[in-house]
Amino acid sequence: MAVATYTKSGSKATTAATLNKAVFGLEVESHELLKVAYNSYLDNGRTNNAVTKLRGEVRGGGKKPWKQKGTGRARAGSIRSPLWRGGGITFGPSGNENYSKRLSKKAKKTAIKQALSLASKADKVAVIETFECKDGKVKPTVALLGKLGADRKTLIVVSEKDALVDRATRNIANVKAVQAKYLNVFDVMNADKIVISKKALAIIDEWLGGDK
Repeated sequence: MAVATYTKSGSKATTAATLNKAVFGLEVESHELLKVAYNSYLDNGRTNNAVTKLRGEVRGGGKKPWKQKGTGRARAGSIRSPLWRGGGITFGPSGNENYSKRLSKKAKKTAIKQALSLASKADKVAVIETFECKDGKVKPTVALLGKLGADRKTLIVVSEKDALVDRATRNIANVKAVQAKYLNVFDVMNADKIVISKKALAIIDEWLGGDK
């Protein structure tokens, strides 16, 4: 599978790179696994910020509001009952919930290959000989992405994400750089353009291409 290939300066390369069909050429008949992997990524990044108090944890309510009998009103033992305003919360979040979901390694790899195959089929994938960020400057990176036609949400896949690559990409809107071995379904599915360096492509082939 030939794919658009560019030099490090952003011009069209004379020789086109080839994508591995075992990684970029799968026929995706069902999107169920992609959905599970996508939601799993979001759930694993979820934090437990919501915390409510039970009736025993709410301050006050130690005194019985009124006597048990003779008032004509319903019995009440505390103003911090869940039935009362300002009382405890029944079955509320405690902050100890675990929202993470686990997928097998095989399922993760298959999901990533399916996502890459859909991106390749939609002509979202481009290969660059090498992604260099001299001095970590943002302006040359923006100019390079403009030559590649990456003017929307762009995912840059590199073999090694060093400090210079991070500095040159982190402040550009809608651009994210990721190391090849940390590629995930969420980033691939959300990208309008995926720019992969040749070294990163070799890592992806070695990582995902060996599975049948």
